[in-house]
Amino acid sequence: MMSLGLRYKNNEHILEEKIVKGVPYLSYPMLENTGIVKHGFSTRLGGVSTGHCATMNISTTRGDDPDTVEENKRRIAAAIGVKAEDFTYTFQTHTTNVAAVEESDRGKQFMETDGLVTNVPGICLVTFYADCVPLFFVDPVHRAIGLSHSGWKGTVHKMGKVTVERMREKFGTDPSQVVAAIGPSICQECYEVSEDVIEQFRENFRKELWEELFYRKENGKYQLDLWRANRAVLMEAGIAGERIAVTNVCTHCNPDILFSHRSTGTDRGNLSAFLALR
Repeated sequence: MMSLGLRYKNNEHILEEKIVKGVPYLSYPMLENTGIVKHGFSTRLGGVSTGHCATMNISTTRGDDPDTVEENKRRIAAAIGVKAEDFTYTFQTHTTNVAAVEESDRGKQFMETDGLVTNVPGICLVTFYADCVPLFFVDPVHRAIGLSHSGWKGTVHKMGKVTVERMREKFGTDPSQVVAAIGPSICQECYEVSEDVIEQFRENFRKELWEELFYRKENGKYQLDLWRANRAVLMEAGIAGERIAVTNVCTHCNPDILFSHRSTGTDRGNLSAFLALR
């Protein structure tokens, strides 16, 4: 147990719990150590929202009070060390659409988009979660970043690889130089899926990976490991295993501290991932 009371899956030091100006967030030493980004992942704590969005929610799609959302944006931005007016957002629909963010896009929301890449310093990429997998990418050589949302649909369609390819196309990124992180999301023990979902994983992932990605239970359902699946996608994209930080925090195991769709359904706020070039 660490300061926020989060339950971890193991004792590895992958994530750091930070509390800045009264606002807790999670960060990755591996991303921090690149020296070129500010980043974080929000919790439910440290904001002013009430009811099902309590307390730190910056999503406008959850029925939260707009003034409250604005105050929460100011708070989390100050904690991470960025400006709320530099937040540039996705409107996620489980696609593999990745937008390249230019200076003129600062503060915009990209519709039908689940990933963002940029090489513009100061712009803070923001994506939203409540069990799905956040993917962070930092290219320290070309000074470029990417941030993507990968639920089971995004994972089956290899959103991580699509994001890296977009970075290569836009900024000349060499995947072998990228540092990546898989963010807090639902763990295998908590993630039961049906045969039709697994069928798609069988179609899109090599047979030798199946055993470590999912197993069948007596009820005919499966437990799916989105963390391992995304790690496999990132390695297939050309990122070295030792340059990928994999979360050991599950959203569903920590419903008091993190929003989880499988815990509360649609009556909830969203967690947010933040990534900006210094």
